[in-house]
Amino acid sequence: MRLDRLIQVLLPHDEKFYTFFEESASNLVTAAELLQKLGESSPAERANLVSKIHDCEHLGDNIAHKIFAELSATFVTPFDREDIHLLASALDDVTDYIDGAAARFVLYKLQECPRELLTLMNILKLSVSELQRGVTLLRDFRNAEQLQKILEKINEYENEADAVFERAIADLFEFEKDPIQVIKLKEIYVGLETATDKCEDAANVMETLLIKHG
Repeated sequence: MRLDRLIQVLLPHDEKFYTFFEESASNLVTAAELLQKLGESSPAERANLVSKIHDCEHLGDNIAHKIFAELSATFVTPFDREDIHLLASALDDVTDYIDGAAARFVLYKLQECPRELLTLMNILKLSVSELQRGVTLLRDFRNAEQLQKILEKINEYENEADAVFERAIADLFEFEKDPIQVIKLKEIYVGLETATDKCEDAANVMETLLIKHG
């Protein structure tokens, strides 16, 4: 075992990081649930839902800043500083892309939500829920097998989202005759697909932690 890793194991370290990550993941689930409601809502309800999602984005930013500040103030961290920074950034990125997709949904005045868009929202919610489960296991790497299954599931959801995205864009170019509508929907599709990519980024960081500490 490397000396720096041995020091991390033996010395007491700040437990706040686990709490911050759990808060970030919980906030992310809330944002994803609101996004699902947005896709199924009437135009009159959308502004309120988008405002709530934007509140989640602000909260996610605040949690990320707390993590970064704690990194500067803490001598011994529960795992490598770089991994803490990467995981905090990845979780925050997912919230950012959810917020961006939701905002465009209202700004572009979409009258209805295409089936493929709803499917991407649902996949994203499932992926985010797995992320939350995975984050709660970071306190104890003795559940390595369970965590590995969660990470594999997130990867499956990312692959599923890629397939839905590719079909949706192909259908959009083939059947949508309004070029402005093509641009609007494509931007939202890209935002949602990127959000699932960021979920996989977070999962990759947790897999690195699993390899190092499991």
